[in-house]
Amino acid sequence: MDLKGRWETSLAPTYATPGLVMDRGQGCHLYDAAGKRYLDFIAGIAVCSTGHSHPDVVRAIQKQAERLIHVSNLYATENVLRCAERLAAVTGYEKVFFCNSGAEANELALKTVRRHAHAKGKPEAVVIALEQSFHGRTTATVRLTGQPKYQKDFGPLPEGIVHVPANDVVALEMAFARQPVAGVFLEFVQGEGGVRALKPEFVQAVQRLCAANDALLVADEVQTGVGRTGRFLASMHFGVRPDITTLAKGIASGVPMGAVLFTSRSAALLAPGDHGCTFGGNPLATAAALATLDVLQRQRLVENADVTGAYLRDQVKTRVPGVKEVRGLGLLVGVELEAPIAKAVKTDAEQAGLLLNAIGDHVLRLAPPLVVTGHEVDEAVSILEKVVSRRGPSDPSRNL
Repeated sequence: MDLKGRWETSLAPTYATPGLVMDRGQGCHLYDAAGKRYLDFIAGIAVCSTGHSHPDVVRAIQKQAERLIHVSNLYATENVLRCAERLAAVTGYEKVFFCNSGAEANELALKTVRRHAHAKGKPEAVVIALEQSFHGRTTATVRLTGQPKYQKDFGPLPEGIVHVPANDVVALEMAFARQPVAGVFLEFVQGEGGVRALKPEFVQAVQRLCAANDALLVADEVQTGVGRTGRFLASMHFGVRPDITTLAKGIASGVPMGAVLFTSRSAALLAPGDHGCTFGGNPLATAAALATLDVLQRQRLVENADVTGAYLRDQVKTRVPGVKEVRGLGLLVGVELEAPIAKAVKTDAEQAGLLLNAIGDHVLRLAPPLVVTGHEVDEAVSILEKVVSRRGPSDPSRNL
């Protein structure tokens, strides 16, 4: 039976049937089962921060797997302590909770905001999130997500969440004026919303209104954190420290892991028994995270994301035809095409040996590993330039 038949026979139909079987990876490259090489500019959707199979991460995982994989949070391990201490040191937060994914991290952040509302004596207080946001696929986080297409036919969903347009200060102020607010969730760069960064004046308004109304500011940095934007946290571009920040994706170079960063004040809202995660912070995942943090520091990958990301954006702007806008921060880049050919370009690029992601009909998302070099950027942009030119940026009918 071929790939399509095997996939559709054995896997739940939550993903489109893939056209490729990947076999191995090294650095910024993947190799399929036939041995064809691909330049990976999506990195497992911004996950493989140190590239594929970084030797230091591989050794850390191997060594830890031989020693101890799991004991649960009934007991401490040196790894979980060191990992929490490292994250606190690099981010300025005081407390850390470990879990397995970004959705789980956002679930706890939302629970904490709800607890804050009860502590204020206003359990009816709402949570504000942004339109076009994405916070996960669980029942609560899909409700938090500001895109109705993800919520369709899954109701009734949790109440008490309202959405306002990103960068609309007036709409934000009106939302605060209409009802008590327990907290605000935001992504500093909306990845699934088209790779759109928030405006500094909007972030400042969120910070001001949260402070004036005793509301918690929560940053979803699942995609933007761990150096992706050229700072360890995207919030650092804006000069703010949210009350709670959620991380996942790149934190452990592909080993499933999430984390919630708390200030002392926000962490004090929780007590033993309020939340838990069986696999969270297990020795294997934290070993991978510690190795990832070591590689980021030693190879100066956060700085590389800043410099090489700027080079990537500049090269796309100047060399790729039919580009309406290039946006993003660091190595999280959105390329908006004039014609609705993004999905076709993604397919053509894949055939030419470049992996990227299409968000809707107009936007390409580029999120290579943080180890990417200028030479690899040149190679990727050359492929993109050729496939967009062949597709014909001014001929939308080519996408039919």
